Amino acid sequence: MTSINFCLPDNLTPEQFLAEYWQKKPLLIKQGLPQLKDMFEPDDILGLSLDEAATSRLITQNNTNNGDQWQLQQSPLSEEMFDNLPEQWTVLVQNLEQWSPELGQLWNAFNFIPQWQRDDIMVSYAPKGGSVGKHYDEYDVFLAQGFGHRRWQLGKFCNESTEFIENQPIRIFDDMGEIIFDEILEPGDVLYVPPKLSHYGVAQDACLTFSFGFRRPNLMQVLDSLVDAATGEPSLFVPMLLDQPLQTAGKLDRDSITQIKDQLLELLKSEQGDELITQAVSEVVSKRQYELLVPEDAIDEEDLQQALEQGAVIRTDYSSRIIYTVLNDEITIFANGQLLDDINDSEASLLKRLADAESLTLEDLTQANVATVTVLSWLENSWVWLDF
Repeated sequence: MTSINFCLPDNLTPEQFLAEYWQKKPLLIKQGLPQLKDMFEPDDILGLSLDEAATSRLITQNNTNNGDQWQLQQSPLSEEMFDNLPEQWTVLVQNLEQWSPELGQLWNAFNFIPQWQRDDIMVSYAPKGGSVGKHYDEYDVFLAQGFGHRRWQLGKFCNESTEFIENQPIRIFDDMGEIIFDEILEPGDVLYVPPKLSHYGVAQDACLTFSFGFRRPNLMQVLDSLVDAATGEPSLFVPMLLDQPLQTAGKLDRDSITQIKDQLLELLKSEQGDELITQAVSEVVSKRQYELLVPEDAIDEEDLQQALEQGAVIRTDYSSRIIYTVLNDEITIFANGQLLDDINDSEASLLKRLADAESLTLEDLTQANVATVTVLSWLENSWVWLDF
């Protein structure tokens, strides 16, 4: 695939977008992803939704005397579920980059946002009138039209007090407040929607909408990972020493709690704490959200060598997570939630380049003195894919 431009208007720099729009206000990007045009058709997605390895959902909307009644069915989906559907329905398929490396490369259009924040690419198919209701997301999303047309309305920012419609299987509501955006997206158009902004998309014809989501970890995930990282530190298993004022026997004094808190904060602010937090966060944000899809046709070392000699290149598999950290001038690589502590400096250097969206040639491997058998293990782990 040729070089991919950033998904931004021509008159807006990445710095301006991050300062003025990111997590603040929506942005329509006309023809932000023209590569999506004709990449998929509805039948492609409907067929994929039935694959037993796919993560998919079927959402239906029935008009009743008591108002709309929604139903949700989750994978594995079957052909029988598509019999006798109401007029308004939607199929969602998650983690689409695992099924299409070419689609996965479109993540590069968003390289002005750190890739550790990437969630996944979800696709939504709906016939005319289909939607998933009025809702909001807790994360940033770029809604890209790939086929057909969808009308998007944006309203107010929501919060914890937002009231959802009761007895429905999905989180939807009626009140979007004042509508601040109301336009129909054409194939190639992209709409950025910040977290908690209410939005409502209705298919104007048979259409495919691709969602490029960006999500940060929550504090519970970080704390849980921090505990795991800390279990390898023997010094943290030594009982603390505390000043002890005179007090009644049964009381846990506030002063004791404050001392424990102070020691914990001192640890977190120390060099040891930096290393633990770096490891904990890195493991969280590099974890795969969905189960790894094992390729049916494995390549052997001889075929890999031949492909590279004929001009094939190695690229990041965008359904996997490769990230790196730099602490005290030392590069550390994480892949799919694991610290790669058994690789040499040359391998770390190449994996860093891949994480930064570079591709690798046979010449790159030769110059770094990294054998093709090593790259073969990367392929087997689905860290990379071979682009012929």
